[in-house]
Amino acid sequence: MTTAKRWQSVWDAIEEQPFEAEHLKVRAALMAELAAYIDQEGLTQAQAARRFGVTQPRISDLVRGKIDLFSIDALVNMLSAAGLHPEGRAPGSP
Repeated sequence: MTTAKRWQSVWDAIEEQPFEAEHLKVRAALMAELAAYIDQEGLTQAQAARRFGVTQPRISDLVRGKIDLFSIDALVNMLSAAGLHPEGRAPGSP
């Protein structure tokens, strides 16, 4: 009987290099934060696009989880445009 290898996250399982897995983890977290914000605010994709300074198709890609289409920088820029920080807090809030 063989013992199956266990990973701490799905990203660790699909990426060979730890830094690549870490990039995916960060991008996934930022995308989830943006998608939650869109949902929480009740924004349409067009409204979210205007607020984030991107096109509606970019928002569609975001909510569909197309992680390969987004860089960390692009996601941080979108968070900033919405007045959020990567931790999901507005500037100056505890």
